[in-house]
Amino acid sequence: MNRISKFVAITVFASAATMAVAQGYSGPSVNSAAPVAARYAGPSTVPSMTAKQLLANGVDDQYVTLTGKLVRHTGGDHYVLADASGEIQADISARHFPQDQTIDANTVVELSGKFDKERFGSSKLEVKQIKVTAVK
Repeated sequence: MNRISKFVAITVFASAATMAVAQGYSGPSVNSAAPVAARYAGPSTVPSMTAKQLLANGVDDQYVTLTGKLVRHTGGDHYVLADASGEIQADISARHFPQDQTIDANTVVELSGKFDKERFGSSKLEVKQIKVTAVK
């Protein structure tokens, strides 16, 4: 591949990545997140819990589902999910946001992922799937 072809390929890729960042989460944030293609949304045997239950009784690497609102974006892939029981930190890669759907602090979402229990510091949910359940 010659230099011009490489330059054109890099320019096209960078432009597409920049356009993708303009969509996704639009709640309180220091920057935005980018969406990707849809994921599996069928039935699951993964237990549904509250933030309080998960923080109190969850075990490391446990797969769970939480329902609530993403009330804050604290930078990078870091968000805060709040439900009626409390709040939990959630790490959400931009690729897990639903494509062509904006999520803000009033959108009720269902997060599925792996619980990362820390002995010291804050435990968090490593999100693998987001499903929008209601927009208020």
